[in-house]
Amino acid sequence: MKLPCLRQTDAGVEVFLFVQPRASRNKIIGLQGEELKVTLTAPPVDGAANKACCTFLAKLCSLPKSSVKLISGDTSRHKRLLLEDADFPEIDSLLKNLLVSRAVNRDA
Repeated sequence: MKLPCLRQTDAGVEVFLFVQPRASRNKIIGLQGEELKVTLTAPPVDGAANKACCTFLAKLCSLPKSSVKLISGDTSRHKRLLLEDADFPEIDSLLKNLLVSRAVNRDA
């Protein structure tokens, strides 16, 4: 079963997120409905949280920062990111393992 926060597209993998800025750490909390809940240390000012979100996901998925694009949610906590040219089964498996372990704590 695939995670509800992921969708495969021709361009790569879309990830649906719920972002909580100004947290104590950058980490994945778990699933919140059909979104992946992520906390970020960056404030939601001048796109800092959006940039931190893209950087955090790129590092987490071992992708170059340039391949993580914000599709929607520029001023919202509900965001949709595109992981360009990412392998869907690989990203799905990675996030499932991280959610199971609940031990994600990589500062971006």
